[in-house]
Amino acid sequence: MLAGHLVLHAGAAVATFLLPLVGGPAAVMLRLGLSAVVLLAVCRPRLRGRSRADWAVVVGFGATLAGMNMLFYEAIARMPLGAAVTVEVLGPLALSVLAARGAGRWVWPAVALAGVALLGWDGLGGLTIVGGGFALAAGALWGAYILLAQRTGGRFDRFDGLALAMGAATVLSAPLGIATAGTALLSPAVLGLGAAVALMSSMVPYGFELVALRRLRAATFAILMSLSPALAAVVGFVLLGQRLSLLECLAIALVVVASAGAVRGARRPAPAVPAAT
Repeated sequence: MLAGHLVLHAGAAVATFLLPLVGGPAAVMLRLGLSAVVLLAVCRPRLRGRSRADWAVVVGFGATLAGMNMLFYEAIARMPLGAAVTVEVLGPLALSVLAARGAGRWVWPAVALAGVALLGWDGLGGLTIVGGGFALAAGALWGAYILLAQRTGGRFDRFDGLALAMGAATVLSAPLGIATAGTALLSPAVLGLGAAVALMSSMVPYGFELVALRRLRAATFAILMSLSPALAAVVGFVLLGQRLSLLECLAIALVVVASAGAVRGARRPAPAVPAAT
Protein backbone atom coordinates (compact mmCIF):
# COMPACT_ATOMS: atom_id res chain seq x y z
CA MET A 1 0.00 0.00 0.00
CA LEU A 2 2.85 2.38 0.82
CA ALA A 3 4.40 1.61 -2.56
CA GLY A 4 1.07 2.41 -4.20
CA HIS A 5 0.92 5.80 -2.49
CA LEU A 6 4.50 6.60 -3.43
CA VAL A 7 3.65 5.85 -7.08
CA LEU A 8 0.46 7.92 -6.75
CA HIS A 9 2.34 10.99 -5.54
CA ALA A 10 5.06 10.43 -8.12
CA GLY A 11 2.28 10.64 -10.70
CA ALA A 12 1.24 13.99 -9.20
CA ALA A 13 4.88 15.11 -9.46
CA VAL A 14 4.93 14.15 -13.14
CA ALA A 15 1.67 16.08 -13.56
CA THR A 16 3.49 19.28 -12.52
CA PHE A 17 5.46 19.00 -15.79
CA LEU A 18 2.25 18.49 -17.76
CA LEU A 19 0.36 21.43 -16.22
CA PRO A 20 2.44 24.21 -17.86
CA LEU A 21 1.89 22.59 -21.27
CA VAL A 22 -1.89 22.18 -21.26
CA GLY A 23 -3.29 23.45 -17.94
CA GLY A 24 -5.16 21.67 -15.17
CA PRO A 25 -8.45 20.82 -16.93
CA ALA A 26 -6.69 19.20 -19.92
CA ALA A 27 -4.28 17.32 -17.64
CA VAL A 28 -7.23 15.91 -15.71
CA MET A 29 -9.02 14.99 -18.93
CA LEU A 30 -5.96 13.09 -20.17
CA ARG A 31 -5.44 11.28 -16.87
CA LEU A 32 -9.07 10.27 -16.48
CA GLY A 33 -9.60 9.55 -20.18
CA LEU A 34 -6.63 7.23 -20.60
CA SER A 35 -7.45 5.48 -17.32
CA ALA A 36 -11.09 5.10 -18.39
CA VAL A 37 -10.09 3.49 -21.71
CA VAL A 38 -8.04 0.84 -19.90
CA LEU A 39 -10.61 0.19 -17.15
CA LEU A 40 -13.54 -0.01 -19.59
CA ALA A 41 -11.60 -2.40 -21.83
CA VAL A 42 -10.67 -4.65 -18.91
CA CYS A 43 -13.94 -4.56 -16.94
CA ARG A 44 -16.41 -4.37 -19.84
CA PRO A 45 -19.21 -3.22 -17.51
CA ARG A 46 -22.81 -4.10 -18.30
CA LEU A 47 -24.78 -1.06 -19.50
CA ARG A 48 -28.26 -2.46 -19.99
CA GLY A 49 -30.64 -2.96 -17.12
CA ARG A 50 -29.21 -0.20 -14.97
CA SER A 51 -31.66 1.92 -12.99
CA ARG A 52 -31.79 5.71 -12.98
CA ALA A 53 -30.42 5.63 -9.45
CA ASP A 54 -27.42 3.61 -10.66
CA TRP A 55 -26.64 6.14 -13.38
CA ALA A 56 -27.18 9.05 -10.98
CA VAL A 57 -24.57 7.59 -8.61
CA VAL A 58 -22.11 6.97 -11.47
CA VAL A 59 -22.50 10.48 -12.90
CA GLY A 60 -22.21 12.02 -9.44
CA PHE A 61 -19.10 9.94 -8.77
CA GLY A 62 -17.65 10.99 -12.11
CA ALA A 63 -18.37 14.68 -11.51
CA THR A 64 -16.69 14.42 -8.11
CA LEU A 65 -13.63 12.71 -9.63
CA ALA A 66 -13.30 15.39 -12.29
CA GLY A 67 -13.79 18.31 -9.90
CA MET A 68 -11.53 16.88 -7.19
CA ASN A 69 -8.64 16.28 -9.56
CA MET A 70 -8.96 19.66 -11.28
CA LEU A 71 -8.89 21.45 -7.95
CA PHE A 72 -5.92 19.40 -6.72
CA TYR A 73 -3.92 20.07 -9.89
CA GLU A 74 -4.60 23.78 -9.52
CA ALA A 75 -3.29 23.50 -5.95
CA ILE A 76 -0.02 21.72 -6.83
CA ALA A 77 0.58 24.30 -9.55
CA ARG A 78 0.75 26.93 -6.78
CA MET A 79 2.26 25.18 -3.75
CA PRO A 80 4.54 22.25 -2.85
CA LEU A 81 3.09 18.76 -3.26
CA GLY A 82 3.43 17.86 0.43
CA ALA A 83 1.70 21.04 1.55
CA ALA A 84 -1.16 20.54 -0.93
CA VAL A 85 -1.83 16.96 0.22
CA THR A 86 -1.61 18.06 3.87
CA VAL A 87 -4.44 20.56 3.36
CA GLU A 88 -6.42 18.22 1.11
CA VAL A 89 -6.45 15.42 3.69
CA LEU A 90 -8.59 17.63 5.95
CA GLY A 91 -11.61 16.44 3.92
CA PRO A 92 -11.32 12.73 4.83
CA LEU A 93 -10.27 13.80 8.34
CA ALA A 94 -13.59 15.62 8.76
CA LEU A 95 -15.47 12.42 7.81
CA SER A 96 -13.50 10.39 10.35
CA VAL A 97 -14.24 12.96 13.07
CA LEU A 98 -17.96 12.85 12.31
CA ALA A 99 -17.87 9.06 12.67
CA ALA A 100 -15.97 9.18 15.98
CA ARG A 101 -17.41 8.88 19.49
CA GLY A 102 -17.30 11.25 22.43
CA ALA A 103 -16.10 14.78 22.97
CA GLY A 104 -12.50 13.65 22.47
CA ARG A 105 -13.05 13.50 18.73
CA TRP A 106 -12.61 17.28 18.56
CA VAL A 107 -9.02 16.95 19.70
CA TRP A 108 -7.94 15.69 16.26
CA PRO A 109 -9.35 18.62 14.24
CA ALA A 110 -7.56 20.96 16.65
CA VAL A 111 -4.28 19.12 16.09
CA ALA A 112 -4.80 19.17 12.31
CA LEU A 113 -5.65 22.87 12.26
CA ALA A 114 -2.53 23.57 14.33
CA GLY A 115 -0.56 21.73 11.65
CA VAL A 116 -2.10 23.75 8.83
CA ALA A 117 -1.46 26.98 10.76
CA LEU A 118 2.20 26.01 11.16
CA LEU A 119 2.36 25.21 7.46
CA GLY A 120 1.68 28.86 6.66
CA TRP A 121 3.63 30.34 9.56
CA ASP A 122 6.99 30.75 7.83
CA GLY A 123 6.05 33.56 5.44
CA LEU A 124 3.44 31.38 3.73
CA GLY A 125 6.33 29.44 2.19
CA GLY A 126 4.44 26.14 2.09
CA LEU A 127 0.88 27.40 2.04
CA THR A 128 -0.50 30.09 -0.23
CA ILE A 129 -4.00 31.50 0.10
CA VAL A 130 -5.08 30.60 -3.45
CA GLY A 131 -3.30 27.25 -3.51
CA GLY A 132 -4.60 26.40 -0.04
CA GLY A 133 -8.12 27.29 -1.14
CA PHE A 134 -7.90 24.92 -4.10
CA ALA A 135 -6.47 22.15 -1.88
CA LEU A 136 -9.19 22.67 0.75
CA ALA A 137 -11.91 22.49 -1.92
CA ALA A 138 -10.30 19.33 -3.31
CA GLY A 139 -10.36 17.90 0.22
CA ALA A 140 -14.08 18.60 0.52
CA LEU A 141 -14.66 16.69 -2.71
CA TRP A 142 -12.38 13.90 -1.46
CA GLY A 143 -14.83 13.46 1.43
CA ALA A 144 -17.70 13.29 -1.08
CA TYR A 145 -15.62 10.87 -3.18
CA ILE A 146 -15.37 8.42 -0.25
CA LEU A 147 -19.13 8.44 0.29
CA LEU A 148 -19.87 8.03 -3.42
CA ALA A 149 -17.27 5.27 -3.72
CA GLN A 150 -19.18 3.36 -1.04
CA ARG A 151 -22.46 3.77 -2.90
CA THR A 152 -20.90 2.84 -6.22
CA GLY A 153 -19.28 -0.26 -4.73
CA GLY A 154 -22.65 -1.34 -3.35
CA ARG A 155 -24.37 -1.03 -6.73
CA PHE A 156 -21.74 -2.35 -9.15
CA ASP A 157 -19.56 -5.45 -9.22
CA ARG A 158 -15.74 -5.36 -9.18
CA PHE A 159 -14.42 -2.12 -10.70
CA ASP A 160 -17.38 -1.69 -13.07
CA GLY A 161 -18.70 1.37 -11.26
CA LEU A 162 -15.27 2.98 -11.14
CA ALA A 163 -14.76 2.35 -14.88
CA LEU A 164 -18.12 3.95 -15.72
CA ALA A 165 -17.43 6.86 -13.36
CA MET A 166 -14.05 7.42 -15.01
CA GLY A 167 -15.82 7.53 -18.37
CA ALA A 168 -18.37 10.02 -17.06
CA ALA A 169 -15.58 12.14 -15.54
CA THR A 170 -13.78 12.19 -18.90
CA VAL A 171 -16.92 13.36 -20.73
CA LEU A 172 -17.56 16.06 -18.12
CA SER A 173 -13.97 17.35 -18.14
CA ALA A 174 -13.51 17.17 -21.94
CA PRO A 175 -15.20 20.48 -22.96
CA LEU A 176 -13.08 22.59 -20.60
CA GLY A 177 -9.94 20.55 -21.26
CA ILE A 178 -10.23 20.86 -25.04
CA ALA A 179 -11.16 24.55 -24.83
CA THR A 180 -8.11 25.42 -22.71
CA ALA A 181 -5.50 23.21 -24.42
CA GLY A 182 -6.70 22.96 -28.03
CA THR A 183 -4.29 21.29 -30.46
CA ALA A 184 -1.61 21.02 -27.75
CA LEU A 185 -3.38 17.84 -26.71
CA LEU A 186 -2.11 16.17 -29.90
CA SER A 187 1.55 16.76 -29.04
CA PRO A 188 3.49 13.49 -28.55
CA ALA A 189 5.13 14.95 -25.43
CA VAL A 190 1.75 15.84 -23.94
CA LEU A 191 0.28 12.43 -24.75
CA GLY A 192 3.32 10.70 -23.30
CA LEU A 193 3.17 12.69 -20.06
CA GLY A 194 -0.60 12.14 -19.90
CA ALA A 195 -0.13 8.37 -20.26
CA ALA A 196 2.52 8.41 -17.51
CA VAL A 197 0.24 10.36 -15.17
CA ALA A 198 -2.70 8.02 -15.89
CA LEU A 199 -0.54 4.96 -15.24
CA MET A 200 1.07 6.29 -12.06
CA SER A 201 -1.89 8.19 -10.59
CA SER A 202 -4.67 5.71 -11.27
CA MET A 203 -3.93 2.27 -12.65
CA VAL A 204 -0.84 1.22 -10.64
CA PRO A 205 -2.08 2.58 -7.25
CA TYR A 206 -5.50 0.92 -7.68
CA GLY A 207 -3.80 -2.41 -8.47
CA PHE A 208 -1.44 -2.13 -5.50
CA GLU A 209 -4.27 -1.22 -3.16
CA LEU A 210 -6.37 -4.15 -4.37
CA VAL A 211 -3.50 -6.49 -3.44
CA ALA A 212 -2.99 -4.70 -0.11
CA LEU A 213 -6.66 -4.96 0.84
CA ARG A 214 -6.45 -8.75 0.56
CA ARG A 215 -3.86 -8.74 3.35
CA LEU A 216 -4.81 -5.76 5.56
CA ARG A 217 -7.83 -4.95 7.69
CA ALA A 218 -9.76 -1.89 6.50
CA ALA A 219 -8.91 -0.03 9.73
CA THR A 220 -5.18 -0.63 9.21
CA PHE A 221 -5.53 0.46 5.58
CA ALA A 222 -7.25 3.69 6.61
CA ILE A 223 -4.59 4.52 9.20
CA LEU A 224 -1.83 3.94 6.64
CA MET A 225 -3.67 6.33 4.30
CA SER A 226 -3.05 9.06 6.90
CA LEU A 227 0.65 8.89 5.96
CA SER A 228 -0.22 10.36 2.56
CA PRO A 229 0.94 13.95 3.35
CA ALA A 230 4.32 12.74 4.59
CA LEU A 231 4.81 10.51 1.54
CA ALA A 232 3.83 13.40 -0.74
CA ALA A 233 6.41 15.62 0.97
CA VAL A 234 9.11 12.97 0.41
CA VAL A 235 8.18 12.63 -3.28
CA GLY A 236 8.12 16.42 -3.69
CA PHE A 237 11.60 16.67 -2.18
CA VAL A 238 13.14 13.79 -4.16
CA LEU A 239 11.55 14.39 -7.58
CA LEU A 240 10.86 18.13 -7.57
CA GLY A 241 13.46 19.49 -5.16
CA GLN A 242 10.70 21.02 -3.01
CA ARG A 243 12.47 21.59 0.32
CA LEU A 244 10.47 22.02 3.50
CA SER A 245 11.52 23.87 6.63
CA LEU A 246 11.55 22.22 10.04
CA LEU A 247 8.29 23.98 10.92
CA GLU A 248 6.63 22.72 7.74
CA CYS A 249 7.80 19.15 8.48
CA LEU A 250 6.32 19.48 11.99
CA ALA A 251 3.07 20.77 10.45
CA ILE A 252 2.80 17.72 8.17
CA ALA A 253 3.58 15.43 11.13
CA LEU A 254 0.73 17.00 13.14
CA VAL A 255 -1.78 16.41 10.32
CA VAL A 256 -0.58 12.79 9.93
CA VAL A 257 -1.04 12.20 13.69
CA ALA A 258 -4.48 13.87 13.63
CA SER A 259 -5.62 11.73 10.69
CA ALA A 260 -4.46 8.49 12.30
CA GLY A 261 -6.03 9.44 15.63
CA ALA A 262 -9.36 10.33 14.03
CA VAL A 263 -9.50 7.01 12.15
CA ARG A 264 -8.75 5.03 15.33
CA GLY A 265 -11.53 6.86 17.17
CA ALA A 266 -14.19 6.21 14.54
CA ARG A 267 -17.16 3.95 15.37
CA ARG A 268 -16.29 1.66 12.50
CA PRO A 269 -13.28 1.33 10.21
CA ALA A 270 -13.06 4.11 7.66
CA PRO A 271 -14.07 2.95 4.17
CA ALA A 272 -11.13 1.54 2.26
CA VAL A 273 -11.30 3.02 -1.22
CA PRO A 274 -8.83 3.67 -4.02
CA ALA A 275 -6.66 6.75 -3.56
CA ALA A 276 -8.30 10.03 -4.65
CA THR A 277 -5.38 11.99 -6.12
